[in-house]
Amino acid sequence: MIKNTAVIQRHSSERPRLRFVMLVPVLALFLGSCTFGGKVDPSAYVEPDPPDLLYNQGLALLNAGEASKAREKFEEVDEQHPYSEYARRSLILTAYLNFKRGDFPEAINASRRYVRLYPANKDAAYAQYIIGESQFRQISDVTRDQSAAHRAIAAMNQVIQKYPESEYVGDARRKIQVARDQIAGKEMQIGRYYQERQEYLAAVNRFKSVVTNMQTTRHVEEALLRLTESYLALGIIPEAQTAAAVLGHNYPDSQWYADAYSLLTRGGIRPQENTGSWISRAFRRGGAA
Repeated sequence: MIKNTAVIQRHSSERPRLRFVMLVPVLALFLGSCTFGGKVDPSAYVEPDPPDLLYNQGLALLNAGEASKAREKFEEVDEQHPYSEYARRSLILTAYLNFKRGDFPEAINASRRYVRLYPANKDAAYAQYIIGESQFRQISDVTRDQSAAHRAIAAMNQVIQKYPESEYVGDARRKIQVARDQIAGKEMQIGRYYQERQEYLAAVNRFKSVVTNMQTTRHVEEALLRLTESYLALGIIPEAQTAAAVLGHNYPDSQWYADAYSLLTRGGIRPQENTGSWISRAFRRGGAA
């Protein structure tokens, strides 16, 4: 074992020297291309185009419908003139064009850079909105992971909190509601799966999450019915009665309430609210917004 360790250490110590030896010819070749007679060859250096020229070329391409080429020009401004005013303008346009072409990761990256570098600029609200909208566009159906929905909510909340006067707040609120509804739908899907397998405690936890945290979604009525069913199956009659009573009080014309009422009365019991139940407390609080 000692001998093997020594061999490993010897090879490990030789690797950096090997890299250095390999780099020497490459470095010499590079330097040789830039020098002539021991002096720097001016012809080897190309002066970049001024930022205003690149930016205006990008705008012209964008107006001509050449979005991909325009994006390349704006990226060139950002790379070659990172501290110019045109770099700031180019960065937000790069974020927008990446979003329009469906390259959401790059749109998010460019927008995050903009928010970090120019948080007080009027376009920062739009950059933050692009982040949220890019996450929103990646939300999957309820049968799949809902991480993008959670990220969309977080990003849109930043629009509301940081830029409350911006024109994007209204749409940010709407997108948050849709994303929350999607998350609630996922919780319901998992809860129904557990319920079908007669794993009622696991099912209750999923329906409880919807009732406690997502009362503004369209799934809360069904969640109360499923709680009625699950608690009844567990033999926890007061909670089953409370779930049905709260459902009837808040959604009296709901088909979900009609089903809950029928389920209880078939067993000889009726909806009755227990004010000490977590269900009653959740609705007194109004749930999470």
